[in-house]
Amino acid sequence: MFDPAQLRTFLAVSQTLSFTQAAHRLGVRQSTVSQQVRRLEEAAGRQLFVRDTHTVALTEDGEAMLGFARTILEANERAAHWFAGTRLRGRLRFGASEDFVLTRLPEVLERFRRDHPEVDLELTVDLSDTLHEQLVSGRFDLVLAKRHPRQPQEDRLEGRLVWRDRLVWIGSERLRLDAHRPLPLVVFPPPAVTRARALEVLERHGRAWRVTCTSRSLNGLVAAARAGLGVMAHTRGMIPPGLVRVPARAGLPELGAIDVVLLHGPGRERDGAARGSADALARAILAAGDRLHTPADDG
Repeated sequence: MFDPAQLRTFLAVSQTLSFTQAAHRLGVRQSTVSQQVRRLEEAAGRQLFVRDTHTVALTEDGEAMLGFARTILEANERAAHWFAGTRLRGRLRFGASEDFVLTRLPEVLERFRRDHPEVDLELTVDLSDTLHEQLVSGRFDLVLAKRHPRQPQEDRLEGRLVWRDRLVWIGSERLRLDAHRPLPLVVFPPPAVTRARALEVLERHGRAWRVTCTSRSLNGLVAAARAGLGVMAHTRGMIPPGLVRVPARAGLPELGAIDVVLLHGPGRERDGAARGSADALARAILAAGDRLHTPADDG
């Protein structure tokens, strides 16, 4: 009843909340994305998106379609693997930012291992900017990392947007901030994306700050924040347990959006096995993007 190509387009739009970004991810024209979504809505007999010139949002029926679309596409992929008679093998060098590894990525890796048991995964966890640098040097076959949405085109690697989230201030529920004293910060060391954004925003708004704790480990930062040492900038959709968003009454400036992107290594054309494994894991991450990204309410 439902065309897999239309379902893939629907998932791309639901993950990016943008017809333009979905078209870029899928490598098609925006008009094609609009047409496929319209045909899927006609097949379902329901409106799946509410959209205007500025925003795109899922309807209640669109939320329901998410689960059905994932189930149908996963069944199609399992069937294709079964009847293709080919199995991926070899070693896949995968780099990922720590906040993904500690929160939403395990379920994707579990599914990938089940579908491709003969692929050996070499997983490296590091800061996003460090992962970008190591990718350029040929260290990885695939990287999942954060990136500033407005990073100049000439400074960025070609990648696929998995989702766009917002950075928010988080801390202990018991933490009380004094507007007349420097803001205590719990941060990654340079060149962390979230650190750079937090400091740039605070400087732009003239808010005094001081770094009370630095750690390369997200577990270390979370422990410090839970202990009340300060606040940290973090993606809204992956707030660690035991921490909450700093309330608006604290008067902290908005941190803006952040992109989560998939980037392929520069040597993937030379290694067919690595390319196949990287493509398979990339598809699994993109297909699960809506499950990985479940942001809290803005209130």
